[in-house]
Amino acid sequence: MIDAKVEAAADLIEAEIAAHGASCVTSSFQAECVALVHMLIRQRPDIPVLFLETGYHFPETLAYRDRLAADWKLNLVNLSAKQTVAEQEAQFGVLNQTAPDRCCKLRKVDPLFEGLAKFDVWFAGLRREQSPTRANLQAVEPFKLPGGKTLRKISPLAEWTNREVWAYLSRHNIAALPLYNQGYTSIGCQPCTALPLDPEDLRSGRWQGKDKLECGIHIQAG
Repeated sequence: MIDAKVEAAADLIEAEIAAHGASCVTSSFQAECVALVHMLIRQRPDIPVLFLETGYHFPETLAYRDRLAADWKLNLVNLSAKQTVAEQEAQFGVLNQTAPDRCCKLRKVDPLFEGLAKFDVWFAGLRREQSPTRANLQAVEPFKLPGGKTLRKISPLAEWTNREVWAYLSRHNIAALPLYNQGYTSIGCQPCTALPLDPEDLRSGRWQGKDKLECGIHIQAG
């Protein structure tokens, strides 16, 4: 089954790159993102890899990003908020504790949407299995940015299971982010990431105790 899914994903990537304009891929350097980046650079080694440098990441995430970027010679593009963490906290307090949606908007959503504006095709490592909010994910979808531009948003791993992602990494001898070895199953900013409450729900360690399932970067502009 994994062979068929790998072939289908590779074919989709090839078709999208060939048929459309400037492409990029977003990566948090979690397992599925790394699998997708690996597939993409086999076809387009210089594809921009957009990383949201929020200022709140685990040190392990940043070290892993830098190591993989060097080993794979990635065209890494770090996107940052207009304010530093210190500036934001001095003005608004610690938003990840008091208003996590606003924190995500300032440090993730706004920088990403600004960075995406120069591209026509956006590859993302989303999977239907990850969350109820992603259950109806399509492999190819239009995505409208706040400025009005519509991108082609491509999720080649939409149908993949978590087991298949890890099988892909194993097959290609790709070491994953070390935080997985500590029991984390979904890894974002350090203040908003904990060990999973439910081992069957990989994202149950994100924003624990808050009514929040998404940071907002995958939600269409209103």
